[in-house]
Amino acid sequence: MKESVKSVKSVVKKKRYMKKLLVYMSAVLLLSSCGLYNKYERPEVKADGIVRDPVSLTDTLAVKDTTSFGNMPWRTVFTDPQLQALIQQGLDNNPDLLNAALNVHMVNEALKIAKLAFLPSVTFSPQGTLSSFDGAAPTKAYSLPVSASWNVDLFGNLLSVKRSTQMQLIATKDYQTVVKCNIISGIANLYYTLLMLDRQVEIITDMEGLTKDTWDKMKFMHENRVGYRSTAVQSAEAAYYQVQAQKVDLLRQIREMENSLSLLLGQPGQTIKRGTFANQSLPQNLATGVGIQMLNNRADVHSYEMSLAQCFYDVETARSRFYPNITITGTAAFTNNNGMVNPGKMLLSAVGSLVQPIFQHGQIVAGLKVAQDKYEQAFNNWQNAIYKAGNEVSNALVSYNSYAEKADLDGKRVSVLKQNVEDTKKLMESSSNTTYLEVISAQSSLLNAEINEVQDQFYKMQSVVNLYQALGGGAK
Repeated sequence: MKESVKSVKSVVKKKRYMKKLLVYMSAVLLLSSCGLYNKYERPEVKADGIVRDPVSLTDTLAVKDTTSFGNMPWRTVFTDPQLQALIQQGLDNNPDLLNAALNVHMVNEALKIAKLAFLPSVTFSPQGTLSSFDGAAPTKAYSLPVSASWNVDLFGNLLSVKRSTQMQLIATKDYQTVVKCNIISGIANLYYTLLMLDRQVEIITDMEGLTKDTWDKMKFMHENRVGYRSTAVQSAEAAYYQVQAQKVDLLRQIREMENSLSLLLGQPGQTIKRGTFANQSLPQNLATGVGIQMLNNRADVHSYEMSLAQCFYDVETARSRFYPNITITGTAAFTNNNGMVNPGKMLLSAVGSLVQPIFQHGQIVAGLKVAQDKYEQAFNNWQNAIYKAGNEVSNALVSYNSYAEKADLDGKRVSVLKQNVEDTKKLMESSSNTTYLEVISAQSSLLNAEINEVQDQFYKMQSVVNLYQALGGGAK
C-alpha cells in the first residue's frame, strides 16, 4: 500500500515537473517571438555609387582594389622621419586623445556594472540595542542579517541594457580612433604647410636678390645713360620693397603654423624641426575600392552604426518594461530575537515579488515611441554619414588629380618665365626698345608662377592627407 502511494506521488511530481517545464519553454518561445531577445542586425542602407570617379565619364568609381591606399598604415603613408616623430609625439601627448582614452575607460566601467546587474546584490547590516524599563537590568538585543536580492531577468531588461552599453563602448572606441586619425592628419597638414612656407621663403629670398640687382642696374643706367628716367629707378625700388614685405608675411605665417602644430603636439609654441619640401615622398597609387567596403576603416561611420545598434537595444529595453519585474529576496540573520533567545539562533526568510505595470500615466508607451523615434534618427544619421564619407573621398580624389595636373603646367610656365626674365634683362641692357616696366613685369610674373607652383604641389600633398583621413586613417 505504501509503495503504491509513493509511486502515485512520484508520478504526480513528474507531471508537475513536466508542466512547469512546458510552461517555461512556452514562455521562452513567446518572449522570443515578441522580440525581447533579438540581436542587432545591420539594416539595408544605400551605398551604391557613393564615390564619383574623378576622371571617368561614367561618373561612378570603377576601381575594385580595396587593399591599396585605404589600408596603408600611417607610417607607410608619411615616410618623413621627422614627421613620423611628430605624429608619435602627438599620439602620446595630445590632450584630446588622452581624454578619448578616458572616455573609453569610463564606458568600460559602465559595462562592468551592466554585467554585474545579473548577479544578486548582497548587504550586511548588523544591529544591536540596549533597553531598560524602570531601572531594570538592560535587555540586550542583536541581529546580524545578511540579505541577498536578485532581479530575475526573465523578460530581457538587463540583457538589453548590457547589449546597449556594449554598443556604446564600441562607439566610444570608434570616437577614440576618429580623434587619432584627425590628429595624424592635422599634424601632417601643418607639417606640409610649414615645408611649403619654407620653400616660398626660399623663392622670395632669391627674388629679393633679383629685384635688388634690377634696382641697382636701373640706378646705374639712370646715372650713366641718357633716356632712363628716375621713375624707372623708383619702380624698381618699390618692387624690391614689395618682395621684402611678402617675405615678412611668410615668416609670420611660419610662426603661426609652428604654434598651431605645437598645440596639437601637446607642448608650448616653439620651433619645429622639419625636412624640406622637395624631399617629400607620398603614395601615388590612390585606388580606393567601391561601395561601403571602402569605408570599413571609417571609425566615425562605424560609430554611427553602433549608435544605431545602441538605439535598437534601447527599444528592446523599452519593450521589456511592459512585462513584470520579478525579484527574489533572501535573508539570513543570527539574532536573539530582541533578547528572547540566548544564545541567538539563525532566522531564515525568502520573499518573491512580482510587479506588473498596469497604468503608468502613459510613460511606458511614450518611452517606447521615443526609443523607436531615436532609432529612426540614428538610422538617418548613419545613412548621411555614409554619403558624407563618400563625398569626402570624391573631393580628395578629384583634388589630387586636379592639382597634380596643374602642378605640371605650373612647372612648364615657370621654365618659360625664367627664360623670359633673362631675355628681357638682356634686351634692356642692349636696346632702348625694352623698358624697365617689361623687366619688372617679367620678374613679377616669375615670382607669382613659382609661388603658385609650390602651392599646387602642397595642395596635391594635402589631397593625399585628406584622402587618408577620408578613408578612415588606413590600417590600424
